Amino acid sequence: MTTTLNEVPTGVPTLRTNLADCPVTQAMKDGRVKSDLVDLDYCGPTPAHNGFKAMVRENRFDAGELAIVTFLQARAYGKPYVLLPTPISGRFQHHCAGFNIDFGDLKPKDIEGKKVGVRTYTQTTALWIRGILRHEYGVDLDKVTWMTLGDGHLAEYRDPNNCERLPAGASIPQMMLDGELSAALLGEDMPKDPRVRTLVPDAQAAAKDWFAREGVVPINHMFVVHADVSKKHPEVVRELYRMIVESRALTEGGVPAIFPPIGLEANRKGIQLAIDWALDQKIIPHRLSVDELFDDVTGNLG
Repeated sequence: MTTTLNEVPTGVPTLRTNLADCPVTQAMKDGRVKSDLVDLDYCGPTPAHNGFKAMVRENRFDAGELAIVTFLQARAYGKPYVLLPTPISGRFQHHCAGFNIDFGDLKPKDIEGKKVGVRTYTQTTALWIRGILRHEYGVDLDKVTWMTLGDGHLAEYRDPNNCERLPAGASIPQMMLDGELSAALLGEDMPKDPRVRTLVPDAQAAAKDWFAREGVVPINHMFVVHADVSKKHPEVVRELYRMIVESRALTEGGVPAIFPPIGLEANRKGIQLAIDWALDQKIIPHRLSVDELFDDVTGNLG
């Protein structure tokens, strides 16, 4: 299936775009950053991640943000999107595994043999915190039963055998609080409850130490474009890059100190780590190289 990129009478292409109202893209969304070369039709849902499945299964969008894990799977399964070296969101992830202290203290390896909740196995936050648990704390991820609420974004993908599906309507945060789940991998929906502790001890300090050693801020979402757009309209892709960089520079209060950088080489280590951990966690079926995620246009941006 090819993109349905539209041409308006002036010849300026219109891209169906799925992009959240996040700080680094707000100037694009509110019109402060404009273009004479491309019109962006911000037709995606709110929140933007609700459009990821339609993007990779139905080619519903020509451009926009995509979770790095979803993009890696999309490339592995031959979907026609290419990466721009422009992270849209990212953060430390050490704090994203929690448990209820009322049911006993847990150290990372204590989750082996237990049930841990996660919205979907392929969720990007889950990739990062599982990788941290494995590589920093020696957790055998295959010995954990991952309790999920749904499937991933790619129709071709099947969860590993140590995943089980929770009943429809189940609340992972509540099940963790009630002790039905020993722990949960959660992002912004981690309960603000005094009983909740992070599975990683002193998560904030651990994240800073990890960053000092690795020099990587885990990427959540990056900007992608349909391969046909890049092939037929390379000038549009270069313009998208300009717009993202300019919008980022206009971020209210400045880009956070802890945020992924711009540029392929600046992000190479972080992308490589995502590939390595996705393969290790049985999220992608075969190894990918960083360079094959880009094409001749996007790989030379910046």
